[in-house]
Amino acid sequence: MKKYDIPFNKPYLSKNEMLYMLEAVKLGHISGDGTFTKKCHQFFEQKYNFKKCLLTTSCTDALEMCAILLDIKQGDEVIAPSYTFVSTVNAFVLRGAKIVFVDSEKNTPNIDVASIENLITSKTKAIIVVHYAGIACDMDEVMQIANKHNLYVVEDAAQAIDSYFITENQKKPLGSIGHLSAFSFHETKNIISGEGGMLVINDEKFIKRAEIIREKGTNRSAFFRGEVDKYGWADVGSSFLPSDIIAGFLYAQLENLEDIQKRRKEIWENYYKGLKILEEQNKILLPKIPHYATNNAHMFYILCKDLMQRSDLIAYLKEKNILSVFHYLSLHSSPYYHEKHDGRDLPLCDKYADTLLRLPFYYELTTTQQNFVIDEIKKFFLQKN
Repeated sequence: MKKYDIPFNKPYLSKNEMLYMLEAVKLGHISGDGTFTKKCHQFFEQKYNFKKCLLTTSCTDALEMCAILLDIKQGDEVIAPSYTFVSTVNAFVLRGAKIVFVDSEKNTPNIDVASIENLITSKTKAIIVVHYAGIACDMDEVMQIANKHNLYVVEDAAQAIDSYFITENQKKPLGSIGHLSAFSFHETKNIISGEGGMLVINDEKFIKRAEIIREKGTNRSAFFRGEVDKYGWADVGSSFLPSDIIAGFLYAQLENLEDIQKRRKEIWENYYKGLKILEEQNKILLPKIPHYATNNAHMFYILCKDLMQRSDLIAYLKEKNILSVFHYLSLHSSPYYHEKHDGRDLPLCDKYADTLLRLPFYYELTTTQQNFVIDEIKKFFLQKN
């Protein structure tokens, strides 16, 4: 694989990742739910007021736990955006659900909340929202619809750490609003552990069962707390919990959250200011942040005119040793699901699939490197003229 002078992503490392991983080994507990796992749980529960956090080996695993907790069965319907990663819906397909896909919004790749209610049937069990690029969906509207129709809401907050939904009276952390939420700590995210994720439980009725599902279907967690004198097989489940070595790596990242976020926001703002002239010239579109959302600087993307222009720009930047990448393909038209989809056109979702381009974005990206990327994008459009 070619190494680029300016790659798309470069994992952030503080000084303590290796130290804490070694400490986990020395403490003699390198399986799940050790010292550093508990530190991570405590960090999230205290900082973001999540009712219960459980680290998982991936966001995919957290979503699969959501599907089990909601008792998704054959014949159930789940409403979800089409412009998302396959894990968002695959977790529910594995339990037998039919996915009812929703188009994106005009101004963001997020789910078009205004289209949700018309898609609800007697078979609908849950609504899944994805906070794309860490930008909030309109969660007041989503929760009103869900409450009206007695549905569960799952927040796929894979990209949304340290981002908020703004109401008149307060800022609500993303992941704290739906009944269940899932986060990712994949190496491309703001806070990482290589692979890793977290289930957030905001409805207390799910907490006890979630612990059992996560521990292979046993009540092992209750046993180690001294709540039962022995543990056994209590429910379905799998091995969803990560090693405490991974949690040690993650905790070192969490200690540096404020510094990471500060730098990422600087990079985001520099891209926005540097490329604004191209939007004013109608060459590209830049990200839009709704009034009810904060920006956690998870990524910076531009929207090209069409697929051909985006492909040309990717190729041009590669020639300059800059790696830029597109993102999701529409799930409703994917090879696996297009025959199962109900045939509705989802044009905005397809537009993002064809035109959205993500630019290099990582903590160590220098201002000089970033300005080089901005200048080369400007040169590309100047040549097109």
